[in-house]
Amino acid sequence: MQKIIIILAIGILAVTVNYAHSQDASLATFQETAQVIVDKRSQNITASISLQTTSIQEIKIPADLERKIREHERITSIIVTNQEQCILGVKDNSCIMVNLIRDPSDKGILEIQDSAKKISELFIEEINQTFDTNAQFHSIFVHSEDQINKDLETSGAVSGRGIVSAVYTMPMEDTSSMYEKISGILIPKIIRDSGGFYETAKKLSSEESARVTFSIIPFDNNSLLQLKLSVNYPQAALNLVELDPLEFLGTDELKRSDYFSSGFYPLNSIFQIVILSTEPNTISDVRGSMIPTQIIDEEKIPTQINKKGWIFDPEEGERIQGKFIFGEEPSIYENDLMFSLGKASTITNTATTLDESLIILAIIIIGGIGATVFFLKGYKK
Repeated sequence: MQKIIIILAIGILAVTVNYAHSQDASLATFQETAQVIVDKRSQNITASISLQTTSIQEIKIPADLERKIREHERITSIIVTNQEQCILGVKDNSCIMVNLIRDPSDKGILEIQDSAKKISELFIEEINQTFDTNAQFHSIFVHSEDQINKDLETSGAVSGRGIVSAVYTMPMEDTSSMYEKISGILIPKIIRDSGGFYETAKKLSSEESARVTFSIIPFDNNSLLQLKLSVNYPQAALNLVELDPLEFLGTDELKRSDYFSSGFYPLNSIFQIVILSTEPNTISDVRGSMIPTQIIDEEKIPTQINKKGWIFDPEEGERIQGKFIFGEEPSIYENDLMFSLGKASTITNTATTLDESLIILAIIIIGGIGATVFFLKGYKK
């Protein structure tokens, strides 16, 4: 994932490559990603839909605010969320979190807290204005664990050892209204009117366990902006053998956004699944197609992207990851994504349990970026 962040740091501006057929494949800055995480250790399943871009024209953050966040050497991310218990010590409140790299010159907890609070105060007023909120200072949280980032291969920009969070809270807001409010502020009408994953997320936001998170993650020349709608299904992975991923997104058809209808953008809409377990599992009885691949830098890269289908990498183990590509299709359906999950023959049993209170925030960057890697690592070469 660190290599992925480096790629993002140089920007994912529109790239065009020669394609074997009559149409050129392109990669746009705006991406829509659906994701399901099956955690057989806690038996929970988390489904999410993300809209993300590096362009402030596609997610409308004030340019001055984005620049100030990006140019501050200690800020790793800004998070706005109604995730329950966004950080330890917060309950029944929505949060704004200013996440910073700990200054090694700060000695003792009081200096760490004072330093983080002073920096966050430089930004919170403008953040409140941007999101039409009135979040008030709650506490400083010093992260000490890296386990979630290791298990999910995230970057550590949101949590992990060496990160300090200045936490501001506000009254808990209903997810459906919060998603509509934030998307109305940030997402241009042309994207909202184009349907696709945005529309699926809007419908999913009425689920009782639905939560919304918006993040700004700065890089050298731009920022990754992401709006994420997540739903948690406790104990849904218990005795799970046959998996119907779209069930957890509340639909039997996942449509691409019409925002991409002007060209061929096969990797800007992607479905991803991650399966975590205490013992090796394996994928079998895949209902849909499998995409031909080649190995580049020890990673499976599709050799054709005009057809829809799965890429599992790896296909078995304690951590399985799969990506489904739409190809030239405008939609994918229930039968395209269904497969069975069984136990693999070898058991290594090295996995550990995730902290459920932080998993939604920690996985912010995991979705969607895989498509960028496919494109730049495979087709650019």
